[in-house]
Amino acid sequence: MSRARGLVLQNALARYLRAHGFVQAESAGAGRPGTDILGTPGIVWENKTAREWDILAWVRQARTHGKKGGELPVTVYWPDKIGEGSPECALAIVPLPDLVTLLGEWTES
Repeated sequence: MSRARGLVLQNALARYLRAHGFVQAESAGAGRPGTDILGTPGIVWENKTAREWDILAWVRQARTHGKKGGELPVTVYWPDKIGEGSPECALAIVPLPDLVTLLGEWTES
C-alpha cells in the first residue's frame, strides 16, 4: 500500500482518538521509530495499511516499542476499501495477554 495512504490514515487515527477522549493524540509523521501516534501515554500505536497481511510482524513491532516503557501495544489495521470515513471497520489488534489484563481490570471496576 502506498506510503501516502498510510500517512493519511495515521492522521485519521489521531483525529479519531482525539474525538474519543485522547485529546493530545497526534500523528508522529512518517519514518519516525516508535509509536505512530503521540500523546496517548501508556499506549504504543502501530498503524498499518499494507495489502500483504503480516500481522505477526506488526504485533511484534508494536510489542517491541511497547516493552521499552511498559506501554500497551495496539496495532490498527485499515484493510483495502476502509478509510477515514469508516474507522469502525478498522481492526485494533492487541496481544492476548494484554487484552486479558485489560478485561480483568474492566470487569473489576
